[in-house]
Amino acid sequence: MSEIEPPGELTTVVPFEPRHSRAFRDLNVAWVERYFVMEEKDRQLLEQPEEKIIGRGGHILMVEDETGRAVGCVSLVPYSEGVLELAKMAVADDVQGRGVGGKLMAATITKARELGAHAVYLESNSRLGLAVRLYERAGFRHLPAEQRPHSPYERCDVYMRLEL
Repeated sequence: MSEIEPPGELTTVVPFEPRHSRAFRDLNVAWVERYFVMEEKDRQLLEQPEEKIIGRGGHILMVEDETGRAVGCVSLVPYSEGVLELAKMAVADDVQGRGVGGKLMAATITKARELGAHAVYLESNSRLGLAVRLYERAGFRHLPAEQRPHSPYERCDVYMRLEL
């Protein structure tokens, strides 16, 4: 059982629509550039989310506040048979600490189950302690070194998996 953060009161998780393209990109660019540098894989996914994520059988979830402004996002990308990769999760600075990440994580796990996945995989970085703790509370477990795949991202040093 997961111990994720309680949901934010005035936010709603909605499926990605074309109108969310800019917010999906901007939320993620702000997050990546705060801690790291944009890499080619980032650019591909963020500039063409409908083609590179949704068109390949993936899903994107957005969190909107009570005004309809996108304040968070996450994607589920097909990784291997029955496994989805949680990728491009970001929450706007001005709503961090209000349960948006927990609400987004719960919706992501629910969506993965609805899609029939038996596991969710993710890659992160140990500098992102709050994010790693969110994943751990949701039930993700760290993969031992011998089970870690090669990542297309230079910044990744955390590899986790959640069995559904």
